Amino acid sequence: MSIDARLTELGITLPQAAAPVAAYVAAVEAGGLLHISGQIALAPDGLMTGRLGEDRDLDYGVAAARVCGLNLIAQMKSALGSLDRVERIVKLGAFIASAPTFTDQPKVANGASELMVEVFGEAGKHARSAVGVPVLPLGAVVEIDAVVLVKAQA
Repeated sequence: MSIDARLTELGITLPQAAAPVAAYVAAVEAGGLLHISGQIALAPDGLMTGRLGEDRDLDYGVAAARVCGLNLIAQMKSALGSLDRVERIVKLGAFIASAPTFTDQPKVANGASELMVEVFGEAGKHARSAVGVPVLPLGAVVEIDAVVLVKAQA
């Protein structure tokens, strides 16, 4: 089954890949790897903002991480032309805006990690970092970047 068919089966519609907001590119393919710049939780109804453990709760963070995951997949499709070129999700790096007392960053990052497995199956299992930070660009609550192993073009 193609990844696009899998997305349809899951009822997932990808957003448009977001354009960079500063002096960087959204993705770089080098040495068989696609490095995707951090994607913030830009949902259809706007940017998900705040700090977990302060003005937002765990469920909000998990939902924001899933949105970041959808944005990462949209960047993969934009950069590669086809999601069928994804051989493996190698690593996700999750940055979570959180209060000093909030310690559930790994649970938040699961929102994106579980999405990768839903969409890519075994190839979606990856290494990961989940780090609490005091603030993220534009006040975003979560930002996630990725490294993806890419199949050579035929």
